[in-house]
Amino acid sequence: MKGWDNCSNSSGSSAYMAWDFIAGDDSFLSSLRRTFHSITPAMCGILAVFGCVDNSQAKRSRIIELSRRLRHRGPDWSGLHCHQDCYLAHQRLAIVDPASGDQPLYNEDKTIVVTVNGEIYNHKQLKEKLKAHQFRTGSDCEVIAHLYEDYGEDFVDMLDGMFSFVLLDTRDKSFIAARDAIGITPLYIGWGLDGSVWFASEMKALSDDCERFMSFLPGHIYSSKEGGIRRWYNPPWYSEKIPSTPYDPKVLREAFEKAVLKRLMTDVPFGVLLSGGLDSSLVAAVAARYLAYSEAACQWGSQLHTFCIGLMGSPDLKAAREVADYIGTRHHEFHFTVQEGIDALEEVIYHIETYDVTTIRASTPMFLMSRKIKSLGVKMVLSGEGSDEIFGGYLYFHKAPNKREFHEETCRKIKGLHLYDCLRANKSTSAWGLEARVPFLDKEFINVAMSIDPEWKMIRPDLGRIEKWVLRNAFDDDQKPYLPKHILYRQKEQFSDGVGYSWIDGLKDHAEKQVTDAMLINASFIYPENTPTTKEGYYYRGIFEKFFPKNAARSTVPGGPSVACSTAKAIEWDAAWSKNPDPSGRAALGIHASAYEESADADANAMDLIDGPSRKIEKGVEEKIATA
Repeated sequence: MKGWDNCSNSSGSSAYMAWDFIAGDDSFLSSLRRTFHSITPAMCGILAVFGCVDNSQAKRSRIIELSRRLRHRGPDWSGLHCHQDCYLAHQRLAIVDPASGDQPLYNEDKTIVVTVNGEIYNHKQLKEKLKAHQFRTGSDCEVIAHLYEDYGEDFVDMLDGMFSFVLLDTRDKSFIAARDAIGITPLYIGWGLDGSVWFASEMKALSDDCERFMSFLPGHIYSSKEGGIRRWYNPPWYSEKIPSTPYDPKVLREAFEKAVLKRLMTDVPFGVLLSGGLDSSLVAAVAARYLAYSEAACQWGSQLHTFCIGLMGSPDLKAAREVADYIGTRHHEFHFTVQEGIDALEEVIYHIETYDVTTIRASTPMFLMSRKIKSLGVKMVLSGEGSDEIFGGYLYFHKAPNKREFHEETCRKIKGLHLYDCLRANKSTSAWGLEARVPFLDKEFINVAMSIDPEWKMIRPDLGRIEKWVLRNAFDDDQKPYLPKHILYRQKEQFSDGVGYSWIDGLKDHAEKQVTDAMLINASFIYPENTPTTKEGYYYRGIFEKFFPKNAARSTVPGGPSVACSTAKAIEWDAAWSKNPDPSGRAALGIHASAYEESADADANAMDLIDGPSRKIEKGVEEKIATA
């Protein structure tokens, strides 16, 4: 293993198992060697404005002021490029080589200007296609400027990574903006009364100055030449047509391993967010298995760092500790109290820019953990978002009536990730200048996983198949196990549940004290759009409106009923769910092992909870909205 011989192996048995695994597979090892190279992470904040009527010094100062609202995303350096009535601003999270890679980025003669938030994992392969060009920096994102020169606006699908970027062609003052396939990185678009067009990583940078704004759709590109937005991402699964490819556990496993390996391209201190659930445990297990053979190991050592947070005694803390011991990581366990979480709610909602209940529940512990992680000097983490959407891992999928509805629901869930889990994972971590990478949302891996005949993904107790069985089975290796069996087959816990069940209960109790019955009854008059139907939802909405009072802001947040994170469409699978519209996994009565049940008479207890005094008021609000 030339070039890696000096790497010490201190990660325990998992690294040796990795060598045993790949020693007999030269093609996989060659791919591994080609994959591991460092890139300069660029998880930053961008702001771009085109067509300003006022291009005075005062306007420049205003753009700088608005860009500062994104400084938490990139606290290390700021950049601004002005060209007549066009501005491109950037807040950089500098990981390596502070003297190089500052943005905006340019082509050779600086006629093409780009500001980027993200990572391009295949930048070395793309540079092979761009040998006629001279690169000024070590940034992986510089390829965007040169790809535009050679391929025009049709190059975006060539990018493999997570990204949001804005590009200005000063030769004709045309511009484009694009967002990655799934929406891992955030991007918003807005319009000013003066006819200007705005783009920003977060809503807070444009909400005051734009008359209208919205979330920029993932997998889309805006072209000033065409005057509109079009979709550049067109995978086979997007049409929701039922796939028929037979399930092959080896193909699925190797696709995921490659997705993890791509995201180990870094020369900064990094780790894995480990909840002890299936998804984060697999990310950690694969990373630990191959870390010893990466360039990152030569610089930072071959023992992986893992991080977990929870209330004292929570399910996640126990499971994560066991996984960390099994795969040999250096584990960091953080605790928080319900009161500490409640105290952070306003700051959390300001940063994540949503009033969605389940997103806020899960974002708060992630926000608190990110601050702790950053204090240790870590700037990048791997995380397990996306698996439940791809494989139907949420507990309500037990009720899917057939494979068609199962598959269509997974497609809907993936298409909506940018409004929920991607938003949470990115903004909760970026609030502290921490970058999160998500292997399950790798483009190639999604294509493999979504091409599997959904009959294999269906939950079939009669065949011993629980949720995400195809993924669990792919990593069920008795000879060289990735995880303990009971972890590999642990039941799904939503992050907001797994950190401790009393977390959600504490939030509900707090909201009960802050929101009166009269306030909830009249909610439809105060909040006619996306009317909150619970006191918890009402409480979060009030905080959101304080920071983002415009109609356009509240329209960026999706609405509709949900049970255990389902879409509104999937509630039709079980008539009883309409009586208990709670996004917690424990709302899947009769499915979750720790559902809202406290005695043998589970059904009676559940109905007591559902029809309690506050719930009766909430039901009244729902009926009022339905008949409005």
